[in-house]
Amino acid sequence: MREPWRPLTPPKQSRRTRGEIAAAAALAQLGVPFSWGGGSAGGPTFGIGRGAGTRGFDCSGLTLYAWARAGVALGHYTGTQFRQGRRVPLSARRTGDLLFFGGGTGDPTHVALYLGGGLIIHAPKTGDVVKTTDFLSSPYYRAVFRGMTRPG
Repeated sequence: MREPWRPLTPPKQSRRTRGEIAAAAALAQLGVPFSWGGGSAGGPTFGIGRGAGTRGFDCSGLTLYAWARAGVALGHYTGTQFRQGRRVPLSARRTGDLLFFGGGTGDPTHVALYLGGGLIIHAPKTGDVVKTTDFLSSPYYRAVFRGMTRPG
C-alpha cells in the first residue's frame, strides 16, 4: 500500500524521434491524391499545372509536410531536399529518412520517406495516391535508388 504523503509517479512516456513523428504524419495521409506541386507544411493543397484541380501532395510536398510536423523545415523540391540533411548509407537507414530516386546524374526525380521494415511511403504520380511500397523488394525502386538523407 502506498504511503499517503508520497505522490504517485507518472509512468515514463517514451519519446518518439523526429523521424518517427514524420513517419506518423505521413502515414496519416495514406490515400490522399497525388497533386503536382501540392502540399505544404500545413497539409495537402491544390497543386500547380496538371495538379491545379487536385488537392493533395506531390512527393516532395508529402515529405515537406511530414518533417514539418516533426519541427524540421524542408524545401518543396526533390533536388533541394536531396541537398538538405545528412547523407546516410542505406545500411544505416532509420524511420523518417528520405530516400531519393531517378534523375540520372542530375537532381533526383522522386523522394519517399522510410517507415521501417523495408517500407517507404510516397506520393508516386498523377492519378495515384499516397501509399506504401516495399522498397527493399522492389526491383524498380532499387534500380533507380540515388541515396538517402536524414533531415534535422
